[in-house]
Amino acid sequence: MSSTILSDLNEDSSSTFNVLITGAAGFVGPLLAARLSSNPRIRLLLTDLTEPPVPAGAAHPHHVSVLAGDLTSPAFVADLLAHPAAQPRLHAVFILHGIMSSTSEANPALSERVNVGSVQLLCNSLMQSHANSDSPVRVIYASSLAVFGPPFPSCPSSSRVKLPPTWRPTPQSTYGTHKLMTETYLNELHRRRRGLDVFTARLPTVIVRAGAPSGAASSFLSGIIREPMRGVECAVPLLDRRFRAFVASPRAVVENLTRLMKMDSGVLPSHVRQLLLPGVSVSVQELRDALARYGGEDKLKWIREEVDEGVERILKSWPEDFEIDEGLELGLVVDEGADGIVREYIEGLGGPIEATD
Repeated sequence: MSSTILSDLNEDSSSTFNVLITGAAGFVGPLLAARLSSNPRIRLLLTDLTEPPVPAGAAHPHHVSVLAGDLTSPAFVADLLAHPAAQPRLHAVFILHGIMSSTSEANPALSERVNVGSVQLLCNSLMQSHANSDSPVRVIYASSLAVFGPPFPSCPSSSRVKLPPTWRPTPQSTYGTHKLMTETYLNELHRRRRGLDVFTARLPTVIVRAGAPSGAASSFLSGIIREPMRGVECAVPLLDRRFRAFVASPRAVVENLTRLMKMDSGVLPSHVRQLLLPGVSVSVQELRDALARYGGEDKLKWIREEVDEGVERILKSWPEDFEIDEGLELGLVVDEGADGIVREYIEGLGGPIEATD
């Protein structure tokens, strides 16, 4: 399956390129929309339960359309794909919407309806509406590392396990299970050449997220930096500062999603469309140290550590590090570690800063 339509973006052409982003009122969605809206040939259609924002300072705001609605509703999905911004066809679709990990665990029925059912509905509708198109629709689905769970490979206690991205998924959470179900479904649609050209992006935990805490078990990994910088308390749901998570900055995630939009389809097998986005493994202690270094030692007083057994169980069912060679070889990017991610966020709040010893 070729990606000739996508290659057109790199050529001198007057043709337009129509892109749909779901979950566009969330965190990554607006950042991705802002990035894509800088290209005068891209027309964006943004959707979420609440009306997504037009990117602030967009060079071509008239190229951005928004539509609020419920993607679990067949009537709304039909309206969405019939929107003028999706005509005469969509070239790429970013599926970023979903119910987060802690909320999924608390409400499995809602998670299944949104994280599984709405994606199936949207993709089946895309196949029907683009059945006569010359080229398939590039679908980039945002999945999660929560598809992985114990048992993990063992290694000497002095070393850190780096999970190969081909490790067998054994999710130990509702969220991870539903993400894996959707991944498998999309693999099958791609394999059968049903008008969709799929890449599943397994996202690291994205930090530092702006705004309010989310319903994700990993939300505190952003809060441990974001809240103290605002003079607000952050509750860390475990006491073990050695706990590690595999993370990436918003900048790196948006860059890699954009690169997936233009990547040649043949780099992955037709029945295995998952690709791990590169990330870095950071510990709670490393995040604390980076906060003190770039935000000031006084910010640590805003961090409160307390055990939430339910959240801790979810967190410790996730792998702490991954091999990232495959993604890097395909041209994806990676952050510089905890210091780079925290420095980037704090500088974004008020300009360049100098680290303290």
